[in-house]
Amino acid sequence: MSGKLIALEGIDGSGKGTQAALLHKRLLDEGIRSTVLSFPRYQATAFGRQIGEFLNGRFGSLDQVHPLLASLLFAGDRFESQALIRQSLAEYEVVLCDRYVASNIAHQAAKRTGDERRELSAWIEQLEFGIYQLPRPQLTLWLDVPVAIAQELIARKSKRNYTDQAADLQEADGGYLQQVYNVYADLAANQPGWRRVGCVTSVSRDAEAAGAERSAPEPSASRLTELRDVNEIATEVLEIVRCDLRAP
Repeated sequence: MSGKLIALEGIDGSGKGTQAALLHKRLLDEGIRSTVLSFPRYQATAFGRQIGEFLNGRFGSLDQVHPLLASLLFAGDRFESQALIRQSLAEYEVVLCDRYVASNIAHQAAKRTGDERRELSAWIEQLEFGIYQLPRPQLTLWLDVPVAIAQELIARKSKRNYTDQAADLQEADGGYLQQVYNVYADLAANQPGWRRVGCVTSVSRDAEAAGAERSAPEPSASRLTELRDVNEIATEVLEIVRCDLRAP
């Protein structure tokens, strides 16, 4: 393997697929051979098809399926894809993963707290990197989008090939997504090779409504959180990757 594995992570609706596609195009424009792998591979693997069933609620609600058992589906999807991952790393300079192992950790550990959360995170890491011997990403980009905004973006998504619902089992639960967000924040703060990409900006309600100026500091309630321009985010992502590719 000679290519660099870069994972794009974030809660549902954070724009991982969009940013992976933009980064892929910009790398190609700069003469850097890259490819994109998206997980889960719903229609391409046996485990991926079962993940689709899980997210459609066939096996029960989120709290009815033990997260350790759910983690086996997502890990199995990547295990089935191991040859593709390694072949891609041999053929391309950069392999972009729209979700990778950290997604499994974030989504399953979110269902537990305290020691149980830490034990489950360690189990998934050992399963995917240790037992299944998946290559570790050299860089992980966390697209930081608050849950409220992410759910608005989920509502705008076009039809997916694994569900007929507007939002799948995980996407529809705002409280659960907040816990997923919290796990991602912890991983980004404590794991090596992670970079946070802030995808929102704060603007004044007054400025948005009428361009009014205020001399005193505004309370937080007087501010709105807005999604940054997609291309602006993509430019920041590209610069992070450029720096990483230049590093020895």
